Amino acid sequence: MTKLTRRELLAAALPLIPVRRAWSAQRPNILFVLTDDQASWSVGAAGNRQAHTPNTDRLYRQGAELRNYFVTTPVCSPSRASLLTSRYATEVGVTDFLSFEKGEKAGLSPAFVTWAELLQRAGYRTGLIGKWHLGSLPEHHPTRHGFQYFAGFVTGATGPMDPPLEIDGVVKQFRGSTPDILTGMAIDYIRRNQRVPFSLCLNLREPHASNAPESDSKERTWLPMPDEDWAPFRNLDPQIPNPDYPDLDVPRVKRMMREYLASVASIDRNLGRLLAALEELGLERNAVVIFSSDNGFNIGHNGIWHKGNGRWILTNNRAERINLYDNSLRVPAVVRWLGMIKPGTVRAETITNLDWFPTILAMAGVGLPPSTIRGRNFLPLLKGESPRWNNDLYAEYKTVSPQTTPADLRMWRTPEWKIVRDFRNTGRDELYDLKNDPEEHRNLIGSPDARVQNIRKQLNESLLRTLADLADPLAARPKE
Repeated sequence: MTKLTRRELLAAALPLIPVRRAWSAQRPNILFVLTDDQASWSVGAAGNRQAHTPNTDRLYRQGAELRNYFVTTPVCSPSRASLLTSRYATEVGVTDFLSFEKGEKAGLSPAFVTWAELLQRAGYRTGLIGKWHLGSLPEHHPTRHGFQYFAGFVTGATGPMDPPLEIDGVVKQFRGSTPDILTGMAIDYIRRNQRVPFSLCLNLREPHASNAPESDSKERTWLPMPDEDWAPFRNLDPQIPNPDYPDLDVPRVKRMMREYLASVASIDRNLGRLLAALEELGLERNAVVIFSSDNGFNIGHNGIWHKGNGRWILTNNRAERINLYDNSLRVPAVVRWLGMIKPGTVRAETITNLDWFPTILAMAGVGLPPSTIRGRNFLPLLKGESPRWNNDLYAEYKTVSPQTTPADLRMWRTPEWKIVRDFRNTGRDELYDLKNDPEEHRNLIGSPDARVQNIRKQLNESLLRTLADLADPLAARPKE
């Protein structure tokens, strides 16, 4: 008898997967806005007085803020793979950002089922507009992963202006601001599909940086952008997180902060356009609006800039600083569902990008597949319930890109403590007392304090148990 693939088994089982009644008689439309490299600290509602994010702030007021939302890996491709499949990056084989300059053949295998595919099979019209970055070969295309419609770019990045975008299977040159163009496409998609249940992922490229024109490849800029977004920040003398960090390149940090906040403002302006379109079409009350990002960002925090593959931003050091800092993993996350989620809800539980899979399906009234998923349904939290919830967090980052320093990081985090182990480089382990050192300034891994070393041992044991559960080969490595 021929052995069926996982996808064939799923197809056979899908008719048996129950489609439960959603909260309302009509299944909600689902709009997921995913930004690129947006830090949790970049939003006004999170306390940043320099940020100009009135539309994002309105979502926070009208919906539920996930205050301790983390991604499970701190770079784009693996984070996006985990969001769609509810599996860890090492499980799906995408552990670092994918680079296509040399014709990379890696990507997200169609063997892994996505929540978009399950929504499509349950009768939703599914679309993805914007950044994909999970493979450029035909077998990795978004339309092989449950998205009936795709318009955007399959590679890691495009410029902030005049982007070449694939639409109807053909790459065309567009003129104008990239987020404006992508948001316009999203509004058009909503108009065309307003009479059927739809799910749309709008994956904006902002606030991802790009290479500065006529400069060395290590210099980044967020310009050019529309003047209405840039003008309020052009002459700003921004506050920066660690101005007294030894040898910090303060002028460079301030220049980056100005441009980054302006790019975030561009996102927010387009989010306002999107919300206005929902209201104009009468879809506002029957739409779940999710706003989040693929990974966090640092600009001067702990002396670095960028994300998990961070770089020192010092006057005497531009080398990489691979990391699993909270600022690289924690991102903004808010869910609005008018009439279903109480406005102004704040949940402090630890939630991850793996948890969207079961939660979105629960919102749509679609049952879970027979395949393995790692995430948890947090819809009860959004409803104001208080189920038992484990707030520990596992994260990982294995570098494979030739542009990234070799590292094999694994992390175990509780609300109070955090251990990071680099299984590829001895002497690079880290331990932080998050309660007393939330900015992770003091590495206590070598502390002589017996209590600290006991905590280190407990965290390491939790980490190794998780590696064993995931069949990670690193579980067989020495405990310390």
